Amino acid sequence: MVPVLCLVIGDLVQLAKAAVSGDEKALDMFNWRKAGIGVPLKVGPQEGLSFFISVTDGSVHYVNEKGKTSHALSTDSSIRKLLIMEKRDVLVVITENLLLSMYTITLEGEAEEIMKVKLSGKIGHSADIILIDRSLLVTAIGETVLRFWDLERSENYVLFPDVQLGFEAGECVNSVSYCTVKGLLAAGTNKGRIAMWRKASVSNQSTRALEGKDRWKLQTPTELEGNITQIKWGSRKNLLAVNNMNSVVILSEQAMSSHFHQQVAVVQVSPNLLNVTFFSTGATHSLRVDMHITGVFATKDAIVFWNGKQVTVFECSGATLRNAGSFLCDSPVLAMHEESIYTVEPNRVQVRTLQGTVKQLLVFSEAEGNPCLLDVCGNFLAVGTDLAHFKIFNLSRREAKVHCSSKNLTELFPGLGSIASVKCNANGNKVSILVNKADENLDSKICFYDIEMDTVTLFDFKAGRGDGGAVPSYSGQEPEKSVTEHPELQDRIPVSHFWDHGEPRLFVCEAVLEPSLQFPDKQQRQTESSESTPDVLIISFFSTEEHGLLLQDSFPLPSTYQALLGIEVPHYYFAKKLLFRRGCVYKPVPGEAEKEAQVESGSVQLSQMVAKRPMRDFIGLEECDKTTREAMLNFSFCLTIGDMDEAFKSIKLIKSEAVWENMARMCVKTQRLDVAKVCLGNMGHARGAKALREAEQEPEVEARVAMLAIQLGMLEDAERLYKNCKRYDLLNMFYQASDQWQKAMEIAETHDRVHLRTTYYNYAKHLEATAECNLALNYYEKSDTHRFEVPRMLSEDLQALEIYVNKMKDKSLWKWWAQYLESQSDMESALRYYELAQDYFSLVRVYCFQGNIQKAAEIANETGNWAASYHLARQYESQDEIKQAVHFYTRAQAFNNAIRLCKENNLDDQLMNLALLSSPEDMIEAACYYEEKGEQMDRAVMLYHKAGHFSKALELAFATQQFGALQLIAEDLDEKSDPALLARCSDFFIEHAQHEKAVELLLAAKKYHEALQLCLNQNLTITEEMAEKMTVSKDSKELSEESRKELLEQVADCCMQQGNYHMATKKYTQAGNKLKAMRALLKSGDTEKIVFFAGVSRQREIYIMAANYLQSLDWRRDPEIMKNIISFYTKGKALDLLAGFYDACAQVEIDEYQNYEKAQGALTEAFKCLSKAKTRSPLEQESKLALFQSKMALVKRFIQARRVYSEDPKEAIRQCELLLDEPDLDSTIRLGDVLGFLVEHYLQVEEFQMAYRYLEEMRKRIPCVNLTYYVNERTIEAVHRGLGIPWNRNPVPERIRHNSMEDNKEVEEDVADEVEDP
Repeated sequence: MVPVLCLVIGDLVQLAKAAVSGDEKALDMFNWRKAGIGVPLKVGPQEGLSFFISVTDGSVHYVNEKGKTSHALSTDSSIRKLLIMEKRDVLVVITENLLLSMYTITLEGEAEEIMKVKLSGKIGHSADIILIDRSLLVTAIGETVLRFWDLERSENYVLFPDVQLGFEAGECVNSVSYCTVKGLLAAGTNKGRIAMWRKASVSNQSTRALEGKDRWKLQTPTELEGNITQIKWGSRKNLLAVNNMNSVVILSEQAMSSHFHQQVAVVQVSPNLLNVTFFSTGATHSLRVDMHITGVFATKDAIVFWNGKQVTVFECSGATLRNAGSFLCDSPVLAMHEESIYTVEPNRVQVRTLQGTVKQLLVFSEAEGNPCLLDVCGNFLAVGTDLAHFKIFNLSRREAKVHCSSKNLTELFPGLGSIASVKCNANGNKVSILVNKADENLDSKICFYDIEMDTVTLFDFKAGRGDGGAVPSYSGQEPEKSVTEHPELQDRIPVSHFWDHGEPRLFVCEAVLEPSLQFPDKQQRQTESSESTPDVLIISFFSTEEHGLLLQDSFPLPSTYQALLGIEVPHYYFAKKLLFRRGCVYKPVPGEAEKEAQVESGSVQLSQMVAKRPMRDFIGLEECDKTTREAMLNFSFCLTIGDMDEAFKSIKLIKSEAVWENMARMCVKTQRLDVAKVCLGNMGHARGAKALREAEQEPEVEARVAMLAIQLGMLEDAERLYKNCKRYDLLNMFYQASDQWQKAMEIAETHDRVHLRTTYYNYAKHLEATAECNLALNYYEKSDTHRFEVPRMLSEDLQALEIYVNKMKDKSLWKWWAQYLESQSDMESALRYYELAQDYFSLVRVYCFQGNIQKAAEIANETGNWAASYHLARQYESQDEIKQAVHFYTRAQAFNNAIRLCKENNLDDQLMNLALLSSPEDMIEAACYYEEKGEQMDRAVMLYHKAGHFSKALELAFATQQFGALQLIAEDLDEKSDPALLARCSDFFIEHAQHEKAVELLLAAKKYHEALQLCLNQNLTITEEMAEKMTVSKDSKELSEESRKELLEQVADCCMQQGNYHMATKKYTQAGNKLKAMRALLKSGDTEKIVFFAGVSRQREIYIMAANYLQSLDWRRDPEIMKNIISFYTKGKALDLLAGFYDACAQVEIDEYQNYEKAQGALTEAFKCLSKAKTRSPLEQESKLALFQSKMALVKRFIQARRVYSEDPKEAIRQCELLLDEPDLDSTIRLGDVLGFLVEHYLQVEEFQMAYRYLEEMRKRIPCVNLTYYVNERTIEAVHRGLGIPWNRNPVPERIRHNSMEDNKEVEEDVADEVEDP
């Protein structure tokens, strides 16, 4: 049995330790078969000990938590490795012949194969196979590479050791182990080296995680002896066990001590070996001591080492280091200032001489705790205790004095853990503190305590914000921009921090990514960015009371540097990464560090293990004097707060081009182009100044700033600015100029398609210049310039050019190739390619050159190509074959040449046809030809006419009496023609009785009165088109306004005579005579238009005329007409006429509907209107009012009689009988209604005689009306039956209209005559 794989294992570590130590009860608890001994091991379902186990025959068995075994699967060979992907419940099986199989497994242990694949590698060699990140298979099989297989994504790649880092060529990897916590992959080689790969960090802001081998970064190797066959990370993350066949070595990770102070840097390179660099002199020393060093502190005068038991002091004596002595001291930390050494012991800090003698004690109370942290900056000592207290001492005097009393960090900021590091600035007024969380891991916060203001602020890297809000920074877009807008500053943990020893405002820290972000799960990876976030950032700040914490600069720690040592204007100082060799030989990691100057110490050349990097604003000013340095610091500070004016003042006296260049670079960030011009001038950058002046025409500020960035070499900023302002055309040009062709084409394809072909063309030119002709062909084709550019490019390689031409099958290329062959006198091949190109002109030209004019004629006739036909016609003309020449000139549309030949050769018939097909100039030329000959004048007239030369055509037509031609010419004349010509033609048509045509010509000649008179004389109907032509616009200068109106009225009068009332109305209206327009409209009888015209005219007379007209209609049946009559009379203020209309309404109600109540209302309205009316004759008005009163009285009496009949019949009958005696009753009330009422009454009371008497009276007084019109037929029959008198049913003709109305009133009379003056 070989590999065993547990699915789920409970936390049995303590129980296992007891069993190993010999505890039998613990052993019995593991034995589930041993009954009755000890307490059984209780394992719940969540702690099931089910697992898979393989045997030598290649079978795999499943063992459940009860110990029951079942067969799961079988393979063809023995199994080398069993692995499980817990997240997917997938079992991975790898056999000896490197066949990988994947099976899905169920809770019962059943397996179903889902994939099988053959792994690459050497078979028969021992293999080390591990599964990391849940699905990434890593195999080391004694090859020169480490193989990776992503089981989820089915992707594979390899990693190999880099020779530049000290590995040998052909070095094989035998074993591999992975530390999940640190993200480190360790691999042992056959040459005794341990290769390390660190997984790249991915932040939340990364837009796309790195994939494949790009996720792993190779670290510097560790060298051992022998062939490493096994390697394994320990349970402690800093231990690594290595088996090299001869022995097992346990490697422990240890942080190397280092320190920088007062231009002296010390770096530990081995437990007892140090590298010392004096930057003031450039000297480098290698210093070996006789103890394992745990700490180091350096000053310009001495270097102190300690190991927690002993302290050793080396003094600087010229170019050498001298051992000044040692003394015993168990202080874990140490600091030094001038001639004093500061050590710690419980509840106090000891101030010692360099020989170890204690000369002062700095006491701390028990509440303050034991000092455990020391730091010196300038003349101030910062002390931190294990109870989160800190105190600052002033060291400038003979004895240390308290500068800042003890402060409790937990009281200042509750919730914070212990102090990890405390440092103060050079003035002693600011303190920065790194803190630990409860689990003793570093917190993401930095505390800043202001001693003078007694205030504390926090800056949290996790959010990129301080406790008071966003931390201002200078980033390039606008001053005081929030740090949160810089994603690289978020989700980090500060690991070290320093204050500048000379500039109290300047603070720098080193920050790493949080461990949870350094090694993210696959599901948490972002997928949009191709670049990883740097693991370590160096971040500098300005800290002031007025502005708080300001971000000054940030940049990734270079890959060849190990850590930040400190800052001293104008440099940052770093410890380099070390490359160890066997025998304790060391040197810096190759790369950028090698470019640093190596400093000689005596005759031995040593590598500097410390590097310095100039601050951003001091690039080019590394060796500047103090004045310049202070000016540049003020400049940098002013830029950070965004005060460009103060920044400019700070450096205006500095003559260094580098300073002005730096200022110009800052102008890119602040977009201050006015300052940039001054900077470029001081730099002497004429080309940049010219480019910036030319860029001022761009409307976007970002585009102008981008040009400045390009001139200063800030290409990334230029690219960003162009993207921000969406000037993709300029971005495209930028990419092309910077040789980024792929990006240029992407931008052109997505955002700048107007320049897409130009981009393809420029790229093709670039490829041609770099001799990549095959690729250039493709882009010349994409730019659609291949028809010219490819033949030019391949002109030296004719064979390739011919192949390309034949392959493309492009007519233009065939034609070009044919022309080339023709130039080489290869006529047959040229003809073939001309035919492929369908270049018929060239075919005809070549055939004519060869004398085969017959073939050329066939091609010209078949294709009809104009150029070919013209060339062939020229050939025939040169051979005096006139008819053929004329034919092909005609086909070529070269009519002037054909006409020329016809005239020269008297081909008159063809000449006419050709002239009609040709241009007007040719027509006139042909017409002149016919006119000069004096024959066929009709053709001359026609050609002049067709050419638009009407005057000449008419003159010739009149001269030759061609009346038919005159008619044709006249049809094409219009108002643009010569008026005299038009008048002459009109006279001609009048003479020949073609009056309509004459009228049209007169109107075209603008002789309106003559045209109108002709219409009247000849009784010509004026059409709408003619009327419109006779209507002169108001703006016309041809007629005065009075003449214009007079003309319009004459046109309207003519239309009235012809019965065209609507047209007459229109013209009267245009002339401003609305009364005549209304009379014309009344004659048309168009009620709708009459009502509309009256409404829009708003004239009294027109209202009355419209109302009079509407009374002639059947207003009794149309309420809308009645409404309009009342409205128009009211608006026209014709109340007397309105009273007459109401009287007529009353009579209609009586005659038609016998509705005396409504009649009474109408008579009342009539009386009111007549009372208000102002008439010419007051007497007549009074008489009419009396008449209305009389009618109203009679109607009222009859209505009253009918109403009281039901209550007092006798009174009602008496009233009716009295009404019969009224003299003018019949003019108001119908006699038949009164008599009929009496007949009905007497019939009802059965007084038949009285009823019969009133019937007889009705016959006498109304002789012409049938009695049934007033009395019901059954009533008459009942009366006759009651008296026994027979009834003659023969009806009397019914009178249609009551005789009381004005029967003789003429309805058809002209209603306009009824309009009376008020």
